[in-house]
Amino acid sequence: MKRRQDLSVCVLLILCLACSTNGGRILVWFTEGSHWINLKPVLEELVDRGHQVTVLVPSTSLFMNMSEPSRFSYEPFHVDASLEEVEAIVDNFLRFFIYDIDHMSYLQIYNRFFSIMKNNLKYTLKLLDGVLKSDNVMRKLRQGKYDLLFSDPIYPGGDLVADILGVPLVLSLRFSLAHNWERHCGQLPAPPSFVPGAMSKLTDKMDFSERVWNFLFYIFQDILSENVFWHEIDKYYSEITGTPTNACEMMGRADLWLMRTYWDFEFPRPFLPNFKFVGGIHCRPAKPLPEDMEEFVQSSGDDGIVVFTLGSMIKNITTEKANMIASALAQIPQKVLWRYSGEKPETLGANTKLYNWIPQNDLLGHPKTKAFITHGGTNGIYEAIYHGVPMVGIPMFADQPDNMVHMKAKGVAVTVNLSFMKSEDLTNAINTVINDKSYKENAMLLSAIHHDRPMSPRDEAVFWIEFTMRNKGAKHLRAEAHNLTWYQYHSLDVFAFLLAINVLLIFLFIKTCKFCFQKCCGRKEKTKKKAE
Repeated sequence: MKRRQDLSVCVLLILCLACSTNGGRILVWFTEGSHWINLKPVLEELVDRGHQVTVLVPSTSLFMNMSEPSRFSYEPFHVDASLEEVEAIVDNFLRFFIYDIDHMSYLQIYNRFFSIMKNNLKYTLKLLDGVLKSDNVMRKLRQGKYDLLFSDPIYPGGDLVADILGVPLVLSLRFSLAHNWERHCGQLPAPPSFVPGAMSKLTDKMDFSERVWNFLFYIFQDILSENVFWHEIDKYYSEITGTPTNACEMMGRADLWLMRTYWDFEFPRPFLPNFKFVGGIHCRPAKPLPEDMEEFVQSSGDDGIVVFTLGSMIKNITTEKANMIASALAQIPQKVLWRYSGEKPETLGANTKLYNWIPQNDLLGHPKTKAFITHGGTNGIYEAIYHGVPMVGIPMFADQPDNMVHMKAKGVAVTVNLSFMKSEDLTNAINTVINDKSYKENAMLLSAIHHDRPMSPRDEAVFWIEFTMRNKGAKHLRAEAHNLTWYQYHSLDVFAFLLAINVLLIFLFIKTCKFCFQKCCGRKEKTKKKAE
């Protein structure tokens, strides 16, 4: 028996050694916020499989904490900016979307959004300077002999570094505004007749006026992206490479795009073989709750609990809004666990408990959870889908309103507007998703769709990363559309050729008819003259 145990240990050690020996070296481009939360599970799984993972971390990072215990290594770099500047950029962004946007005209929204994008881009270029213009950092990256670069393109530059290092590139992306990057850089088809532009707040079932708006939305966002984003990034990339460089084409060289969504969330649409949909990467089974929290949950009895959080970016809201929300929560029979770090609302009911932090996934997976009040972030939505929990959405910024449109269309959510809602609006919304059984049934259906896959989204993401490393890239999955001009892509040259042929045939037909008519009429005239 002892020998068998020793043999088993030896076999495991040999397998671990083989795994670490065959493991690749992966460089991870920096990112922030929920994007980082979504990448981490993939990186941890890669480490478990014997790969060496190195993450680039800017000195101004708000979420990437190098001091926390981690099994992957960090490569820090300096950014010519302070944390206060970064926090001011984030605060300006949040203030616009949460408090200002609902009280502005379309022209004011576009002007303000244009200004915010330009400010964000200035900071983004400083981040790029910290890597690409640092001889020390670039020397370390070249010496790292990496096998692959893994990047969320929300912060550009990963594609350029992958090109400089000569390694395959895998992108991890939730979406870009109006699918601009996916359409123009990745060549992903997006017919505006039934594919709503990201952040358009439309579904795939559009009437004529909505299709007009969707068509114009694509055009407006493309113009905005070209003049604000791509124009500056093209200039920067050209400066670094020393030759005119198209940043969108550079992004389009990515071997694979891992899209952080799936058909439980997304509307059906065409896609390409190098686009893999892996939504729900971070989801996992629920773990037991802390004792004091479990005690509070159990005290809810048959009524159950409601989980409430506005995400990692929003720590608190105005006192007026907090009191209005607390008053609404006090009207429902369920116990409420509210993640909120602001001043305790005066109207807080006995059924509501405040927490600076909550184990969101574990609460959503608890059998007593009846509803989830969410800001509409993709990570939280996917945890709710994973566990089959209906939602009340209070979308606040970025993609959150669009996300909640998706969930409302799927029949699993009711949405309220933070700027205009009253206490009874929130109470009614919570009661609706709890008491109307269709919301729970639809949520369980989405959960079944999410789980009914050949492998988990995390395993699929890791598989395609390893696939790309094993094959030194995945260029064989890229569509030939990358090598076509815009007029070739839309077959305008073929259309012009066929039109020319038709015009020529019509011209020849008219000429022939004219010739025959003249001949025929000419003979009749000659016969007539002879007869006279």
